Amino acid sequence: MRALSCKILGRVANSFQQINSVRSLSRTTPVMVKVGDALPSVDLFEDSPANKINTGDLVNGKKVIIFGVPGAFTPGCSKTHLPGYVNSAEELKSKQGIDEIVCVSVNDPFVMSAWGKEHGAGGKVRLLADPAGGFTKALDVTIDLPPLGGVRSKRYSLVVENGKVTELNVEPDGTGLSCSLANNIGKK
Repeated sequence: MRALSCKILGRVANSFQQINSVRSLSRTTPVMVKVGDALPSVDLFEDSPANKINTGDLVNGKKVIIFGVPGAFTPGCSKTHLPGYVNSAEELKSKQGIDEIVCVSVNDPFVMSAWGKEHGAGGKVRLLADPAGGFTKALDVTIDLPPLGGVRSKRYSLVVENGKVTELNVEPDGTGLSCSLANNIGKK
């Protein structure tokens, strides 16, 4: 009887090991987007939850700058990051052949819309909301900032040409204001 119990327990333990092996294989560790990668196709929102903008469609056949910020109306984003792109939009479009400039943040579309209006972004920079952080997670540029509500976006900029990332600038600490600024686009 004892030998039978040990045999059964051995089989059960082996089964659990196999299950855990399969589980660990099915878990994927996110890998940060890199130059040469296709931009993930994720729905973002412009102005309201009714206006979905798919990132794959947004960049198809175009040269687009996408920059991410930790939060709308936050000091660094409002004083430096967004205004830099708004003020440089015409030059980036004419001298570097940029078709569109897009700002993404883990916020709701109403907040992003109001923030864009406050900074005169209309016709210069599109402000797209990533309310659940799906795009931010797909790029693997999340950062946990509890004072801002938890999971947010690191500060970054990227250039996408016809769906492929051709330039990537992620702030080393995730929130600083250096390599992701508008004046650094095309400098690499």
